[in-house]
Amino acid sequence: MKIAIVGAGALGLYYGAVLQKGGHNVHFLLRRDYDAIMNNGLTVHSINGDFYLPSVAGHKTASTVGAVELVIVGLKTFANNSLNELIKPLLGAETTILTLQNGLGNEELLAELFGAERIIGGVAFLCSNRGEPGHVHHLAAGRIIIGEYQLCDKERLERIVSDFTAAGIDCRSTGDLKKTRWEKLVWNIPFNGLCALLQQPVERLLSAPQCRRLVRDLMIEVITAANMQGLSQAIPEKFADGMLEFSDGMGAYKPSMQIDRKEGRELEIQAIFRVPLEYGSRQMVAMPRTEMLAALLEQL
Repeated sequence: MKIAIVGAGALGLYYGAVLQKGGHNVHFLLRRDYDAIMNNGLTVHSINGDFYLPSVAGHKTASTVGAVELVIVGLKTFANNSLNELIKPLLGAETTILTLQNGLGNEELLAELFGAERIIGGVAFLCSNRGEPGHVHHLAAGRIIIGEYQLCDKERLERIVSDFTAAGIDCRSTGDLKKTRWEKLVWNIPFNGLCALLQQPVERLLSAPQCRRLVRDLMIEVITAANMQGLSQAIPEKFADGMLEFSDGMGAYKPSMQIDRKEGRELEIQAIFRVPLEYGSRQMVAMPRTEMLAALLEQL
């Protein structure tokens, strides 16, 4: 399968590399890593075993890639105003677009730009960071859960699951993409927000009893809002405890928003905080801790 990676950060580089290693024809839109990767290849340091790709199809612009079968969007959501120029040159008659971006609202925007029938959404439970140019570090997890934005082609969805699984990615499908998105927010809102605000890794938050309680309280707020969104099945409160146990194994992991703040980049506040808060408000669900965290992050 010919695949384009739009947004070749830690997520895009890792999944793209695994798919190339698994035999797919992968093309990466590259920015800061372009020279390093084109000259020296791409190195993946992974808990599943390190590997090296000596030759990578890297591009500075989408126009040199041509039409592909699958576009994987890993772009930070604050750059969504570039989606049209980055993706339009990659489209053929049968191109599917899979967004693995954080937060809410990404499928809706892509559907408006390119047609709902093309769009698949997904969440990546992945701990990965970029290293020096041309290197990406896979630290934990890696599962992808994907679902159709508009229920129209279940066979296409299952083909992608099969291709990803065969390449070595833990990939599953869901019939309720909305629920899966909110489940990811149960982790993203407290950890991305607090780690960025305090400039402390996951394990530091969880080791302090007061911070651990705050993380759980934030999770319960998100679960409460999620369960008012017409999900196929409610998210139980114990899901928060499962997320805490999962996070205990991450060690000194720094979420993407913490790294973005440290490196002076824009933060994904709109998609991860403001849009979920708006959905909660529509259903008269109070999310005071989430609102306070968003307001503090906006002051950074």
